[in-house]
Amino acid sequence: MTTTMEAPTATPWAAPQGDPQLEAPAARKVAIICSKGSLDMAYPGLILANAARMMGIDAVIFFTFWGLDIVREKTVDRLQPGIVGNPAMHMPTMVAGLPGMGAMAAGMMRKKIDGIDVPTVRELLETLDDAGAEMYACHMAMEMMGFTRDDLVPQVRDVITAMDFFAKSEGAQIIFI
Repeated sequence: MTTTMEAPTATPWAAPQGDPQLEAPAARKVAIICSKGSLDMAYPGLILANAARMMGIDAVIFFTFWGLDIVREKTVDRLQPGIVGNPAMHMPTMVAGLPGMGAMAAGMMRKKIDGIDVPTVRELLETLDDAGAEMYACHMAMEMMGFTRDDLVPQVRDVITAMDFFAKSEGAQIIFI
């Protein structure tokens, strides 16, 4: 009895040779939507975008609604953490809502941030811009809040619509913060 050997099949993780589409992996891309403008919500999106750029991953950041405070000249250096109703603060809402509590929490958070050498929000925006991250403001939110392009930090490339954002983030992982 004779047996014939079949040609080995390619493993599922090995790309067949000679197919240029499979030989060169597509560029990775992340699109981050920043919708909250508190100090504790500014850092996650900016840190993720910075990590992506450090790994050679394209990053698009879309600032909408309260997230516009992260890129407004008037507010970028004065962001406060969201403490009212935040269960992670372990502080009763009645106490968190007292005058001056937000400023006190912001001071404490900034001191911790400085202690571990994390850049300020403004410095992160500059770093991201230098690294090639694309930052955009939401057209509709800008109109709703009466902001103009002049209200934004210079690192914001443009004011775009939601449809423009989807066009720019085609093929990207989308993260909503």
